[in-house]
Amino acid sequence: MPSPLRVSRSVVVPEVELSWRFSRSSGPGGQGVNTTDSRVELTYDVAATAALSEAQRERALQRLADRLVDGKITVAASEHRSQLRNREAAMERLAELLREAIAPPPKQRRATKPSKRAKAKRMDAKRRRGDVKRLRRSTDD
Repeated sequence: MPSPLRVSRSVVVPEVELSWRFSRSSGPGGQGVNTTDSRVELTYDVAATAALSEAQRERALQRLADRLVDGKITVAASEHRSQLRNREAAMERLAELLREAIAPPPKQRRATKPSKRAKAKRMDAKRRRGDVKRLRRSTDD
């Protein structure tokens, strides 16, 4: 199933940059769980990749810093019984991580003040609510 990892429309990681490791998985699987290497670990070297531009690489290294070991990120999948489905899950997880890591930063918010009309409407609403509460009070005092 060698195929490139599609992160976005413009970013595709070639299969040669992905490193796979397989091991026995815990969890469901019956007798096969003891003999099948269905657990998958997918490793990708973010620091040395050619698939990302310089700006994207820097952004990814900064945002994934707490998950990187020697510039590499590892994703594991063992929730499915078959190795193939775990491979697909690991690829999807890695693609989502990279998608979030290389996304451009959001635009800075420009601070604005409420208009005079908005302030007046708010004060009128508060006044009306206060009048309703005042009229509900008992006059037995």
